[in-house]
Amino acid sequence: MIAMRDAWGETLVRLGKDDRRIVVLDGDLANSTKADLFADAYPDRFIQVGIAEQNMVGMAAGLATLGFRPWLSSFGVFFSQRALDQIRVLLSQTGASVRIGASYAGLLNGSSGKTHQDIEDLAVMRAMPNMTVIAPADAKEARAATRWAADHEGPVYLRVARDAVADVFPEDFEFVPGLPRMLRQGRDLTIVSTGVQTSRVVEAAGLLAAEGIEATVIHLGTLKPLDEEALLKQLGTTALVVTVEEHSILGGLGGLVSEIVAARRPGMRVERIGLADHWSESGPNDFLLDKYGLSPRRVAEQIHAVVNRPAPASGAA
Repeated sequence: MIAMRDAWGETLVRLGKDDRRIVVLDGDLANSTKADLFADAYPDRFIQVGIAEQNMVGMAAGLATLGFRPWLSSFGVFFSQRALDQIRVLLSQTGASVRIGASYAGLLNGSSGKTHQDIEDLAVMRAMPNMTVIAPADAKEARAATRWAADHEGPVYLRVARDAVADVFPEDFEFVPGLPRMLRQGRDLTIVSTGVQTSRVVEAAGLLAAEGIEATVIHLGTLKPLDEEALLKQLGTTALVVTVEEHSILGGLGGLVSEIVAARRPGMRVERIGLADHWSESGPNDFLLDKYGLSPRRVAEQIHAVVNRPAPASGAA
């Protein structure tokens, strides 16, 4: 297994060899995000901005107008929260081709505490017009998405996890923006996941199968744009859809799927697994995943309970 941040940094180095327009701006976290790989390879195209994320976004927007292809490197929370005004005005509203490498995103930055855990970023970025929002499942999808984003016209938010997870996709995976990927097919329910949580969901589906519950597993590597017709086709006629995300259940994947189902398949029942409406906390990764119901075992337990819980009566509150 390769950590997604390593895959991202290594891919930028390869891309930079053939395209001198690629530049990387970092917010004093290059050794954590692995942007230091690019800095070592191309020091003349690496800009250490320091802890000044708002200025970094502005500098990148300016570089984009000059024909460069800038990438930003920092923790996701510093983009979705601290530099949000600049991203909104300088990138989203102008459509500037700036690529945001949002590292350490999600729950598993527990050693830094709740201030650094970014569990709202997908909701924030999904609401931004012109913004492409990508949450890869593994290092292979991260590599492919980085290659795609390097040539994309318009702002991109790429959610990059710190730690390695079990691979979901093959070595020759081709990234197609907006295309849902069915990873497993089952008769009893459909589970939709995004980001590295998908790897845990695949494992959870195996645990459920051992109990006689067969689940279809769909991965959304792109939350925006999304091929809704393709998703609806993969959902089929399943009565129960469960979304699972390493993110708040408000506004992210669960919100996205609920919006589509409510408008297009109102007979389907959607249940959301993720962080409820409260802040996360510091702690080891395994502890946090268990506490917030996101480890494979806890996901399987919750889905088992949902499957065996009677659906609410029609018209019930």
